[in-house]
Amino acid sequence: MLRHTSFRHPNFGSFIRPESFRFFYGYLLLIAGTIGIWFSIPGQTIGVSVFTDPVKDALGLSRNEFSNAYMIGTIMSALVIGRAGFWFDRYGARWVAFGAAVGISMTLALASVSPQIAQLLAVITQMNRVYMAFTVITLLFFLLRFFGQGVLTMASRNMIMMWFDKYRGRANMVTSISLSFGFSSAPIWLNSLIETFSWSGAWQLMALALLVFSIVILQVYRVRPEDHQLLPDGASNLNSDETQTTKPAAKKQFTLKEARATRAFWVFTFLLAFNSFFITGLTFHVISIFESTGLSKEDAMRIFLPGSFVSVTVSTVFNYLSDRSRLKYFAYLMMFGALLACLGMFFLNQQWGRALLIGGMGSLGGFFGVLNSVTWPRFFGRQHLGAITGRVMSILIFASAIAPSMFSFSYTLLGSYRYMAYLGLIFILILAIAGTKADNPQPHEN
Repeated sequence: MLRHTSFRHPNFGSFIRPESFRFFYGYLLLIAGTIGIWFSIPGQTIGVSVFTDPVKDALGLSRNEFSNAYMIGTIMSALVIGRAGFWFDRYGARWVAFGAAVGISMTLALASVSPQIAQLLAVITQMNRVYMAFTVITLLFFLLRFFGQGVLTMASRNMIMMWFDKYRGRANMVTSISLSFGFSSAPIWLNSLIETFSWSGAWQLMALALLVFSIVILQVYRVRPEDHQLLPDGASNLNSDETQTTKPAAKKQFTLKEARATRAFWVFTFLLAFNSFFITGLTFHVISIFESTGLSKEDAMRIFLPGSFVSVTVSTVFNYLSDRSRLKYFAYLMMFGALLACLGMFFLNQQWGRALLIGGMGSLGGFFGVLNSVTWPRFFGRQHLGAITGRVMSILIFASAIAPSMFSFSYTLLGSYRYMAYLGLIFILILAIAGTKADNPQPHEN
């Protein structure tokens, strides 16, 4: 329990008192946490990709050098992101998310002048400027991925899940819908910022916005309702006479070590990792993938909007159903979506093949939004949620880091992107067999 005599007091540094609200404070956190994940976009692949061409040109790097810097920075992030989960369990969502927002802000500010930094370091060290540019952008990618894709996303999502139990799926439904449209529209408004203010000005504006949002985090974010004499879902005040009848049933609180000893942890983690791998690789090389089958850039761009609608539909329906359904069934439906996506890559030159890819890609994204949020607190409890999701996040980030290079290797050395689809089909088949016993480790629960 957090001490009430230091900065670790639940309300330290904030004028807001959740226990005094006339409505359940978790609803406000649902909105704030969703916005917090939106603010992670600068550290997500979809947020970085728009800046690829202008930034690599300003740094004097080739596309391969820039891609390798991104991969190395992402892998570095994957290796240390697990520590952030322990920070979440120890210090709470407020301080961890605040530090992440400030970290992204400072990183974007530095990234906006990265060519000048590289030039200065090259003069001081008398080393090749291209080498220094590669080193600088690699370190900046590490920070962006760590604070953005990693810490801020994890802290914001975990906070929402901590404040809901019985209606966790419905809360996640609201978040998933908002994030689907927010992330799918990101390239449009990011490109508009770049065209209006230049790439460096766009990053500086986002840095300022994140600095302002960090103050909002400090005022609004809270880690658990019990710290404020409240219960998940707004069920009852802990001091009321109704507590005995409304308090959720106690669950086994798994440690990270105990969670890792279950089959469910690895099956669900690797399934989510496949989504990160496949979607990142596909998105990173989508134009080249389509051109390799005789299709145009416009054909490649057409898959994303219908894919987003499939993703939103799947996440909306199954988030709602997740409050009363076995998640293992959802995992198998997600595997079926992966199967469709892989088959779609074999027949891209056919209209029905592209439809398979769109349906599979959308299903993967939709089920990812459900399972990556709902699974961990339901299966393993809330007490060590940060450590558990931190380990999961490290695997997902690693999968996304190696995807662009593996897809590129498949095409440049083997002559086709289809080998990634073969690999995906084999992986999903193995996962389907292993998943037959990937049940909820909590006794008598779905």
